[in-house]
Amino acid sequence: MSQENIFLMGFMSSGKSKIGRQMAKKLNREFIDLDQKIEADRGKSISQIFEEEGEEVFRSLESKALKEIKKNAGLILALGGGTPCFSNNIDHIKKSGSSVYLKVEPGILIGRLKQNIGKRPLLKDLSGEQLSEFVKKTLGEREDYYLQADHILEDNNPTPAKVIQQLKLN
Repeated sequence: MSQENIFLMGFMSSGKSKIGRQMAKKLNREFIDLDQKIEADRGKSISQIFEEEGEEVFRSLESKALKEIKKNAGLILALGGGTPCFSNNIDHIKKSGSSVYLKVEPGILIGRLKQNIGKRPLLKDLSGEQLSEFVKKTLGEREDYYLQADHILEDNNPTPAKVIQQLKLN
């Protein structure tokens, strides 16, 4: 029996990977973190890919990895923050399962990102004020894509239970 894939989307540090892992365990499904899949396929960290090959190559790898996801495989996928916004990926997401936008306030995201700024290729050279400006600007640019999700969970502390409830899987 096939099950619909569930795509978790949202800005960096919105909780996609953490919630996805926990949901997969709770629902006895396979979890895929798209960034980790790219790293495994490429044998390099996302930071290395950005540094050595540039964002354009990364976005191409991201789109390719996303399109390898089979429809109705019952997967729970955590997408990169920019995944829905490039290469018509949003269309593939819509055709391949249900999507949930984990909508977290910018101030909360900025606070979380400050704690691990060095691990994020798009943020590593930003000061605190620059980080704040970047998050607000980039979130504004990406919001139109995120809002195309099938479900929007507006919550500064999303949990697997809240996502499962949103999807009416319980």
